[in-house]
Amino acid sequence: MPADQTIPFPNGVARVLSRADLENCEAWQHAFERNCKDHRFYEIVEQTLDSKFEHHYLLLEDKSGKVRGIQPVFFVQQNLVDGIPALRGAVETVRRRFPRFLTMRVLMVGNAAGEGHLSAAAPEDEEWVANALHATLKTYAKRSKASLVVFKDFPAKYRHAFRNFSANGYVRVPSMPMTELPLLRYSGFDHYLSTLGSSTRKDLRRKFRKTDAAEPINLEVLTDLTPCVDEVYPLYLQVHERSPLKFECLTKEYLCELGRRMPDRARFFVWRQDGRAIAFSVALVHNDTIYDDYLGLDYRVALDLHLYFYTLRDIIRWSLAQGLERYRSSPLNYHPKLHLGCDLFPLDLYVMHTAPLLNPIFRQAVKFLEPTRHDPVLQRFRNANELHA
Repeated sequence: MPADQTIPFPNGVARVLSRADLENCEAWQHAFERNCKDHRFYEIVEQTLDSKFEHHYLLLEDKSGKVRGIQPVFFVQQNLVDGIPALRGAVETVRRRFPRFLTMRVLMVGNAAGEGHLSAAAPEDEEWVANALHATLKTYAKRSKASLVVFKDFPAKYRHAFRNFSANGYVRVPSMPMTELPLLRYSGFDHYLSTLGSSTRKDLRRKFRKTDAAEPINLEVLTDLTPCVDEVYPLYLQVHERSPLKFECLTKEYLCELGRRMPDRARFFVWRQDGRAIAFSVALVHNDTIYDDYLGLDYRVALDLHLYFYTLRDIIRWSLAQGLERYRSSPLNYHPKLHLGCDLFPLDLYVMHTAPLLNPIFRQAVKFLEPTRHDPVLQRFRNANELHA
């Protein structure tokens, strides 16, 4: 291995690998096996998503040569004002003359299509892996000409493992959180509906009556989307193009491979009216939790049929029938989730500028740039304090 692909640190060594290097690595086959998105998911993301991501893997060995973790990382040219709609107009004006204004090459730790996790071989290794990354990433970023190091969308449970980061160059700020609805407390959807506020209940019942009065809508739950991917993929693009924040863009190949290679976890919900697909949802199921990650809608009928709420009702009903305990949904679209009784599921960003003189200034600036600061709905959730706790 070339010298610049090996980074020694006091407790071991980090080796920069490609996915091909991991083909026969047993430790990689067990990476993230406690998480919903295991090693298969990272492989699918690298192979099928946009080429703007440059993927690598850090194999972390201790002094005895034992592999303690294999951490996926990726490089991307990141627009620093993605989370601040109010600044976009002014920034785009400047970019007409300076195309790279407020855009940096970033070394990101985590997952390009979901929340990040530490790749510790065992739970007790998480802190060791966190410290190993802290000791090596600045060197790796500088070698790779990246200006920023970002731990992307790590759940709050890792705050203990990362507790020393803020005193050693990083600043922690909240990312746009997921949301969570505990399902154990409900015997069925009607029971869940009865626990919501009266105005929300009335509004939902009115919406459902209107939808039920239209042509019948049928639901299919699939583990392989390949046969109908050409039909439903444009529905995903309709939703994606309306999103105020865009990072990854799914491809048809991603949707097909997710079902082919993760049939034990992938679930695709497809709603049809008169035989035509009008909505679909991409979900993963693991350890009594359903992760509702992506939605596609046909906006020719979606608003009239209240498909966002109709599809959510069907997914919750299905999850309850499967005995699942939690429903988690991807970030954004917080206003309806607030009224639907969801809690926030905090995700964190840990950010460091690789230039020592600029980093203290950047640490202060990033507190303004962090995306949750500019979403007033988030502060209305009952556990909003957990974003900064």
